[in-house]
Amino acid sequence: MISLKQINYALAVESKMHFKKAADKCFVSPSTLSNAILEMEKQLGFEIFERNNKKVMITKVGKEILEKYKNIKLLMEDIQKISESNSKTLAHPITLGVIPTISPFLLPHAIQTLEKKFPDLNLIISEGQSDDLIHKVKNGELDMAVVALPYKLQGLIPIKFWSEDFFWITKKSDRRSKAKEIKASDLEFSELLLLEDGNCLKDHVLSACKMTKKKSNISFKASSLNTLVQFVKSGLGTTLVPKMAVNQLMLGNNDLKSLHLKGEGPHREIALIIRPSYGGIQDAKLLGLELKEILDKNFG
Repeated sequence: MISLKQINYALAVESKMHFKKAADKCFVSPSTLSNAILEMEKQLGFEIFERNNKKVMITKVGKEILEKYKNIKLLMEDIQKISESNSKTLAHPITLGVIPTISPFLLPHAIQTLEKKFPDLNLIISEGQSDDLIHKVKNGELDMAVVALPYKLQGLIPIKFWSEDFFWITKKSDRRSKAKEIKASDLEFSELLLLEDGNCLKDHVLSACKMTKKKSNISFKASSLNTLVQFVKSGLGTTLVPKMAVNQLMLGNNDLKSLHLKGEGPHREIALIIRPSYGGIQDAKLLGLELKEILDKNFG
């Protein structure tokens, strides 16, 4: 019978497309890994990999088998998560992805709080855009991810735990900065400085303002909110940012003013996303409650 160890070896070779690198990843010798895969192929009755001195290739039937192996590996990991979360929640390793328009504002508060409250929790955090995180959660590379909604989740389950509005940032010399709030109808698309395409915040801002994408006279690709604020400071336009980002972005920018964007809200919702089969749902629910408490305390 094919073992889980052999499955992991095969998936490592697929990942690295190199037997020695795959062996290093699995902390075994190249001969141990190679022999295990040869034995597995013997049991199957066909080759998964074609190999020569220069490269490794995956056979047509091998691609089908490796997809099945990925599903088996995910199911085994989910079973392990069920066991771990039922014995004690948030007391074991969890891989967590966070989008860039949330991570710099949430994580500094969250990490300190979670370390004190759950000393056995080992959070392994990575930052990425929504599409990348969704792909990694689906494939089991991440246990869960923090994203902003609405967004197409491709069958993943959202656990919503917070919502927020947007704030408009402009120079104090702007006559509109004297108001208490700003309406979307008071803004022009041509003045708005937005994040690059592919960032969900751009779509959420346009949706909140009931605007569609148009060609702008100013052409640049900003990947961070801080960059947008620096452009505003230079007089190149205005921007909209989420509530959790306002205080940090305005720090030291005394010539700027932030105003709440008036209108139907919330402008975005924050959620943890998990696979439907994920075994650590109790961990995800508890983590969501903890993150809500942290956000309420610091940005509520």
